Amino acid sequence: MPGRRRAGRAAHPAAVAVELIHNAGLLHDDIIDQDPLRRGRPALWATQGVPAAILAGDALFFAAVQALVGAPGADVSVPVLLDTVQVLIEGEYRDVLLETGADREHEALQVAAGKTAVLLACACELGAAAGGADPERVRHLRAFGHHLGIAFQCADDLLGIWGDPGTTGKPARSDLRHRKVSLPVAAAMAQDSPPARHLRELYRARTPLGDDDCARAADLIEQTGAREATERRALDHVTDALRHLDRADPSPVPAAELSSLAHLVVHRDR
Repeated sequence: MPGRRRAGRAAHPAAVAVELIHNAGLLHDDIIDQDPLRRGRPALWATQGVPAAILAGDALFFAAVQALVGAPGADVSVPVLLDTVQVLIEGEYRDVLLETGADREHEALQVAAGKTAVLLACACELGAAAGGADPERVRHLRAFGHHLGIAFQCADDLLGIWGDPGTTGKPARSDLRHRKVSLPVAAAMAQDSPPARHLRELYRARTPLGDDDCARAADLIEQTGAREATERRALDHVTDALRHLDRADPSPVPAAELSSLAHLVVHRDR
């Protein structure tokens, strides 16, 4: 136990840094998506204005780097964190540029990898390195985080369409209302079928999407089988994540905790 406690303390700066990066990304993401709520509470930009929210996010990005500077292994952890932030920004920009069409599924997966998977991969890599893992174990734990991140984004995109607003804390079908090309939407649009064509037409319409339009879009996505396909993709990535976790050969207790976390990612309602 003492050795485990020491390893935990060594990972504190990395944990703080990743959490700060995560929250910075959420602040900016709410602005870009124009979501007024975050977990059932008003988003910062909606109460304090866009400039304040942008600056707060910027400050958190720099605070994350400061959390690692001076900590043991900073010469390795800081470059990893900076690379992660760069990929996060690129992923967010890809999301903004993502347009409707039959060939967008691969791009949506790249967005998921850039916006979500890279942060979880970074958390696992920094945590493993702080715990003294050898390079091979670090590689497998980073891969665990990557696949878990894709699974998380799949589940998150499903909740963005079919989740209960009272539980998710987000407006009902907000992703559809904003014509977001999330993973289920991209999977549906990738098909050449009447429901897929109708969905693309609905997304390309210039008029705002009302409640009936969003309900129709959700129904069209289900008709294509994209909802079930996204659920399967999430489970497949959890399987891949657990395979890498097994190869990393962690101690029994953290192995059980990380395994439970992986299953929770795809069986959650918020």
